[in-house]
Amino acid sequence: MNKERIFDVKNNINNDKKIVNQIYKSNNKKYFITTYGCQLNVHESEKLAGVLEELGFTHTEQMAEAKIIIYNTCAIREGAEDRALGNIGSLKKFKQKNKDVILIVCGCMTQQKENAQKLKNMFPFIDIILGTSNLHEFKSILLNFIKEHKKICNINDDFNLTSENMPLYRTSGENAWVNIMQGCNNFCSYCIVPYVRGRERSRPLKDIIQEIIHIIKENKYKKITLLGQNVNSYGNDLKENEFQEKPTFAKLLKEICSLEGDFKLTFMTSHPKDLTSDVIDVIANNDKMLKEIHLPIQSGSNKILKLMNRNYSVEKYLSIINEIKEKIPNVRLSTDIIVGFPQETDEDFNETLELLKKIKYDNVFAFMYSKRSGTPASIMEGQVDEKIKKIRVNKVLQLVKSLSKK
Repeated sequence: MNKERIFDVKNNINNDKKIVNQIYKSNNKKYFITTYGCQLNVHESEKLAGVLEELGFTHTEQMAEAKIIIYNTCAIREGAEDRALGNIGSLKKFKQKNKDVILIVCGCMTQQKENAQKLKNMFPFIDIILGTSNLHEFKSILLNFIKEHKKICNINDDFNLTSENMPLYRTSGENAWVNIMQGCNNFCSYCIVPYVRGRERSRPLKDIIQEIIHIIKENKYKKITLLGQNVNSYGNDLKENEFQEKPTFAKLLKEICSLEGDFKLTFMTSHPKDLTSDVIDVIANNDKMLKEIHLPIQSGSNKILKLMNRNYSVEKYLSIINEIKEKIPNVRLSTDIIVGFPQETDEDFNETLELLKKIKYDNVFAFMYSKRSGTPASIMEGQVDEKIKKIRVNKVLQLVKSLSKK
């Protein structure tokens, strides 16, 4: 960034601060953020916080103290949506007593236009509704509301505009999140992500490296975690040119590991169909790589994996696990399990239990299948009863507990 550009940016920040200070004349400029869902949402909340800090607001853990309240929502499971709706609804009386408080709802749930409209109708006291696609507009939308006090519901379908240049206020201790890509191309039949995050879009490798160099120079982060819905497919959408080879996830990991500095590197999340031997080799052969891999299997039944559109078999998955254990003997393995997927029988479920016994993961995250409107699985025949789902998820958790004791 040249000197003129730096001057313009600083000048704009100072002007924005003046606007905020003119309206909020007291020193009570505090914000409160509640985040639901995955690590990507946590990182995006750090971006929202970065904008607010730049405008002169400070973070508070006490919602009652805040002038700005943000709910960053998740749409992956029904439970996360229900919790968000319940918490937002409970603010009605608070908002009536504190009319100057700005209430903002954003994230994956609001990216679905029908949900955004539902929120607008159910809770007319919400001031700003944003989606994932226009996170980059947060600052301008907020300033516009502060000046004009007109409620805003702004959702669009253009996922190509990026939020990577937003300021950051990191909140995860010694861990620094680094987003390497957005979106997903897999279309698992139960998953809403491709509809609320768009298709896969990889960040340029040089931009990622520059961000990590800056993180290392700050000298306060011992761990760097790369983020993406499917990090293994990083670079698939990038083109090679005459000066540079096509970037891949393995090449990105190697380049980061070559940087000087005292840090450990890890990533999430991997899709088994895209975890290649060269990635496993990088983890095995570089001291900077944490010896841990989160590799969601979701089910131990080939029938269910096919219905889920996971594009691998149990046998293929086990061959990847065997390669990992052979090359990285001290590896920590974790996984995700979904129980009660449509048409899952007792036999299918037992195959999942047998797979857990065979692999002996260090950590297992088990979930009951949750219908997501607009996904193929939501209209499949053979939906499983909620009582059966609860029994099955408890059996998984009991098995994992007994295996970890051993």
